[in-house]
Amino acid sequence: MSVSFKDYYKLLDVSKSASQDEIAKAFKKMARKYHPDLNPNDPEAEKKFKEINEAYEVLKDPEKRKLYDSLGPNWQHGQNFQSPPGFDPSRFRSYSSGGGPHFQGGGFGDFSDFFETIFGGQFRGQQGFDNQQFGFGGFGRQARGRDAEVSMELPLEDAYRGGSRTISFQEQVPGPDGMPRVETKSLQVNIPAGIKNGSRIRLAGQGSPGMRGGQAGDLYLKITIAPHPQFKLEGNSIVYDLPLAPWEAALGAKVRVPTLDGAVDMNIPPGTSSGRKLRLRGKGLGKGADKGDQLIRVMIAVPDVPTDQERGLWEQLSRASRFHPREQS
Repeated sequence: MSVSFKDYYKLLDVSKSASQDEIAKAFKKMARKYHPDLNPNDPEAEKKFKEINEAYEVLKDPEKRKLYDSLGPNWQHGQNFQSPPGFDPSRFRSYSSGGGPHFQGGGFGDFSDFFETIFGGQFRGQQGFDNQQFGFGGFGRQARGRDAEVSMELPLEDAYRGGSRTISFQEQVPGPDGMPRVETKSLQVNIPAGIKNGSRIRLAGQGSPGMRGGQAGDLYLKITIAPHPQFKLEGNSIVYDLPLAPWEAALGAKVRVPTLDGAVDMNIPPGTSSGRKLRLRGKGLGKGADKGDQLIRVMIAVPDVPTDQERGLWEQLSRASRFHPREQS
């Protein structure tokens, strides 16, 4: 997909050899000029503000600036652009030691398609300009920090048992010079046992810091449960597919079934058909009256290549049996 090339140096009105300090000063000057609070109902000013915000997000970071500069000196602003093969934006991703949270803070809109073509969209929401840090949205008054959301992927076992986890994520904070910068923050989080997919944990006061003594915002931890090799999720219930031999399903059997609490022995009733679900109560997610079960879904299996003796027995059974499954109601 082709997108329009953006000349970030031109947008900030600096040379390609500009120092980090020169870039920061140029951005701050233009941000104050085009900030939406000072240009109400002016869509052109808002558009310009978003463009310089995006330009600063790239040029303030030495690694992103180096990658951007590697595109070559011959691109013109507005020219159709497609990222060359071999680009690897993954090294710019946010990270964590606790399952991979990604920062999703608020701002003045998403970055352009051009930005996401280069950097994979990993910095959406981490704009370089903070409305509060430059004195807008309150004009000198105390201001509460922004709320933020972090997505965290948990193994099913950890969601079932709960416990303490360490998460690390990147957040935007004001630097000593008043300009925004990104820092890594780590927190210990208590995961409640039985937490469900899509649940959110509120961490009061762990969002963006307040301005001029204002209260910090909150951090919301959104839980995503990772796919499991043995179990599937259906709402609060955990589903396990149990392979049975035809004679086990027909005659009944006692079999060993895995659960997240350890394996248990389960009685299979005679005449159990493939697809039938048996229930182990209280072995799912949730808590109290909302706690789910583990469902055991029977899957009748047959040998891929039967021996001659097995084939003979199957043929003998087919002649003797009066069972006609397609005639069952």
